Amino acid sequence: MKRCPECRRDYYDDTLLYCLDDGNALLEGPATASGGDEPATAILHSTAAPGDAPTRAQILDTNETAILPSITNNSVSQAASRKNSVIAGVLGILIVTALGVGSYLYYGRGSSKQIESIAVMPFVNDSGNADVEYLSDGMTETLITSLSQLPNLSVKARSTVFYYKGKDPSPKKIGEELNVQAVLLGRVVHRGSDLKLSLELVNTQTQDVIWSEQYDRRESDLVSLQAEIARDVSSKLKIRLSGAEQQKLAKTYTQDPTAYTNYLLGRFYWNKRTGNDLRKSVEYFQKAIALDPNFALAYVGLADSYVLFPSFEGSQPGETLPKAETAAKKALELDESLAEAHTALSFVLFIFDWKFDESEKEINRAIALNPNYSTAYHRYGNANLLALGRFDESVAAMKKANELDPLSLIISADLATSYCYGLRLDEAIAQYSKTLEMDNTFYYAHLYLGRAYLLKGDHQKALDELEKASGLESDPRIPMLRSRIFSKMGRRPEALRMLDELKQMQRDRYVSDFHFAIVYTGLGETDLAFASLENAFKAHDANLVYLKVDPLLADLRGDPRFAGMLKRLNLPE
Repeated sequence: MKRCPECRRDYYDDTLLYCLDDGNALLEGPATASGGDEPATAILHSTAAPGDAPTRAQILDTNETAILPSITNNSVSQAASRKNSVIAGVLGILIVTALGVGSYLYYGRGSSKQIESIAVMPFVNDSGNADVEYLSDGMTETLITSLSQLPNLSVKARSTVFYYKGKDPSPKKIGEELNVQAVLLGRVVHRGSDLKLSLELVNTQTQDVIWSEQYDRRESDLVSLQAEIARDVSSKLKIRLSGAEQQKLAKTYTQDPTAYTNYLLGRFYWNKRTGNDLRKSVEYFQKAIALDPNFALAYVGLADSYVLFPSFEGSQPGETLPKAETAAKKALELDESLAEAHTALSFVLFIFDWKFDESEKEINRAIALNPNYSTAYHRYGNANLLALGRFDESVAAMKKANELDPLSLIISADLATSYCYGLRLDEAIAQYSKTLEMDNTFYYAHLYLGRAYLLKGDHQKALDELEKASGLESDPRIPMLRSRIFSKMGRRPEALRMLDELKQMQRDRYVSDFHFAIVYTGLGETDLAFASLENAFKAHDANLVYLKVDPLLADLRGDPRFAGMLKRLNLPE
C-alpha cells in the first residue's frame, strides 16, 4: 500500500508513483496508520454568555474531550437563540473559508484544476553556439512528443510552435492565437559537458508563472533528463495518470547518450526538408542505430527520411521506399506502441505497395495510440481518404490535423487540396489564400492555388500563381500545370514548350511519369497519356494512388484502359 503525504489518500496499486489528485510522490504505507500521524479532532467550543462580545465560533485542534455546559430551564430560550447564532456564525465562516480556498485552488498558483491545453514553445539556445541548436530544438520536440501521449491534454504540434521561433510574443498572445491555457518556456545553456535548462510554465490568461525549475546536469544525463522533465511538467499540469501511463511517460528509448545525440541531429536535419539535409539525417540516424541497435525511434527517423527522398532528393521510389518500409517494420518489432512507426509504415503501404486495407489499419492504430499526433491525421486525410474518393472524410481528418497543428503550412494547404479534389473550388481557393497569409513565400500553396484556378477556369489567375511559385522553387509540377493551362487556352505551341521543359527536368532528376500523363491528356494525346501511366506503374510511382480522383485526368475515365489500370492498382472503380 502507498499513501499521499499531502491529501493522505491510500493507494493499493503499487505501480503508481504519484498521487492522482495532487501529483505528489507517494510514500510507502497507509495514510490511516496509527500513531501521532493521525489528525487531531476538531472541537467546537461554547460561546460566551449573553451580553459578552459578539458570538465567535472557534475551531481548535485538541486531544481533550468536548464538555457541553449545563442549561437550566430558565435559559432554554436564550440558549436556543445563542445556538442559532453560533450555527449561523460557524456556517458563515465555513462558507467564506470554502469560497476563499476554492477561489485560490481554481485561480491561484496551487490550482487543482487540470490544464487541458498547452504549447511547448521552442527552447531558446542560450549557449552562444549555433552548432548546438539541434539540442534546444530536439529537447523541445521530444517533450512535445512525450506530452502529446498524455490523456485529456491537447498539445500543439512542432510545426505550429516553431512558427514562433526567434520571435518573442507574450504568453497571452500565444494563448489567444493557439487557444491554449498554458505555455512552457525554456532556455538551454550547453557548456562543455555541462547542461543547464531553465523552464517556466505560464498561465496564458493571467500570465502568472504556475511553476518554474532549473535543471543542472551533465550532458551524459540528457536521456534521463528528458524523462524527468516530462514527469515534472505533467505533475504541474495536474494530469491524473494511471501506473501504465506514468511508465509510458517516463519511458526512454535508449540509454546511450551519444546515440540519443545523433538521433536529435538526425531530426534537426530532417526538419529542414532539402535533399542534402535529408542525406545528413540518414547518416545521423544510422550512427544512432550503430551505437544502439535497439533504438526504435532512430528506425522511425530513418523511415521518415527515406519516405521523403523521391520528393526532395530526386531518387527513384523503388530505391528508397522499400528501405522506409523495412525501417518502419523494424521500429515496430522493437516497440509496437510507437504511433510514428505505424504512421510511417501506413504511408509506404499506401503509396508504394498499394495495400490500402493494411495501410488504413496501420494509420488507425497510430491514431488510437496517440490522438494528438497531427501527422497521422494528415497522412490519413491527404492519402488514404483522399485517394479513395472519400472527400468528406478527408476534409474532416485534415481539419483535425489543422486543429492540432494550426500553423503548419503544409497541413493548411493540404486541407485546401481535399476541398480541391472534391471540386469544392471556392473553399479550396479560400483555404490556399489563408495559408499564404501565414507565409506568402510558401511555393506549394501558390502552386496548388494555381491548380485550383485552372480547374475553376480562371486561367490568368492560375498563370499568375504559377509565376509566383516558379520564383520560389523549381518543381516539375509548374511546367506540367502551365502546359495544361495553355492547352485549355488553345495555345498549343506554348503547351508543347512546357512539355519540352518537363522532359529537360527529367534528364537531371526524377520526374514522375504521372505528370507527363496529365500533360498528354491536356494535349489530347490519349495513347501517350496511358503510356506514361504505364511507366509510372512500373516505377511504383506514389502519384498513381490519386489516379481515380485527380480531376486533371477526368478525360481518360471513359477509356477501358483506365478501369484496367485502377484494377491493377487495387483501387475501386
